Amino acid sequence: MAEKRYGFETLALHAGAAPDATTGARATPIYQNTSYVFDSAEHAASLFNLQEPGFIYSRLTNPTVSALAERLAALDDGVGAVVTASGHSAQILALLPLMMPGDHIVAADKLYGGSINQMGHTFKKWDWHVSFADATDPNAFAQAITPRTKALFVECLANPGGVVVDLEAIADVAKAHDLPLIVDNTMATPYLCRPFDWGASLATYSTTKFLQGQGVALGGAVVDSGRYDFAKPEKFPALAKPAPEYHDLIFCETFGDLAYTMYGQAVGLRDLGPTQQPMNAFLTLLGIETLPLRMDRHCRNALAVARHLEGHKAVKRVNYADLESSPYHGLARKYLPKGAGSVFTIELAGGFEAAKTLVETVELFSHLANIGDAKSLVLHPASTTHNQLTPEQQRTAGAGPELVRLSIGLETEEDLLEDLDRALDRAARI
Repeated sequence: MAEKRYGFETLALHAGAAPDATTGARATPIYQNTSYVFDSAEHAASLFNLQEPGFIYSRLTNPTVSALAERLAALDDGVGAVVTASGHSAQILALLPLMMPGDHIVAADKLYGGSINQMGHTFKKWDWHVSFADATDPNAFAQAITPRTKALFVECLANPGGVVVDLEAIADVAKAHDLPLIVDNTMATPYLCRPFDWGASLATYSTTKFLQGQGVALGGAVVDSGRYDFAKPEKFPALAKPAPEYHDLIFCETFGDLAYTMYGQAVGLRDLGPTQQPMNAFLTLLGIETLPLRMDRHCRNALAVARHLEGHKAVKRVNYADLESSPYHGLARKYLPKGAGSVFTIELAGGFEAAKTLVETVELFSHLANIGDAKSLVLHPASTTHNQLTPEQQRTAGAGPELVRLSIGLETEEDLLEDLDRALDRAARI
């Protein structure tokens, strides 16, 4: 697209895409192929040496996937993006250019349970180390930083508890220690929250969730703001020292503010292979076209449901940042002015048995392990997404046994309330 700065809704429809030059097709084609013909031996060599852009093999780049990467970068006002097979693989690729064996990150203690497992256990196999800091206390991040720390990591809107972190304050900590701040913006999407406006360096996504929006395609992404200087040879040797596999090319010198993104494609996707499939990228591009409309409706329905549940006798507490009763209401108004998303939790007065009854009794709400679908979803995190954590870790993450997570969809508001009331009335009798 031209240099003009378009509005979010326009970018959601047009960024990264144009009518197909050969056929005139308006929708981005699904390039369901593995490899691409070279013009000559010299052309092939220049592509493999990263001397010119182009397509080689779909583990690295694919036209449909590249269109999605461009769109995601535009929505976040970033310089580039790497699209991956899942949100978890995006987190690995986000750290790969930064980390060496023995290095360390500081992560918020309120994260999706799978992320806590990934960082707390699997990362150790690569000699990557993680300290979990109180997500509500920016000073806790500062206190956890060591000489080997390479990044800070938070979820803007924590899954499942709806905790809103103080992005600007944590970004100030990162800046004071010359570290990039990585923000998982999955729950909010770039429509509701703009991490780079508050000092974040990188954003990660599970595109599986709200960005795709219909629960039909897995994916992830890492977006680079282009505002952090990675040209620090001793801190980030992968980016700022010669790369022997590319004839001692130095990514920061060769690609400037695209160094981080190029490394993710040329090394991360090449060697780890978490490539997003073209069909999934196509479905996600379609989903993003309606992202602003969907998020407005998601938030409107979520607020109506949360307010209704606050007065229900079976509900002990509703944890939703858009409620005036939430301790995160002020932060939500600052960082999420259009709405605090559609995922929140409720704590049931009847404990675990009541929670079990609720998820087994609802009819419109689907009992499954996902969020961000157009359809409303329900889950008991302590026995599913967070069941590998200790009871203490579960409560710290906001996933105790009495807690149920709701992902509010796009249905008629009254139908959702009726479905929940019926299930909660039954749960109250447990």
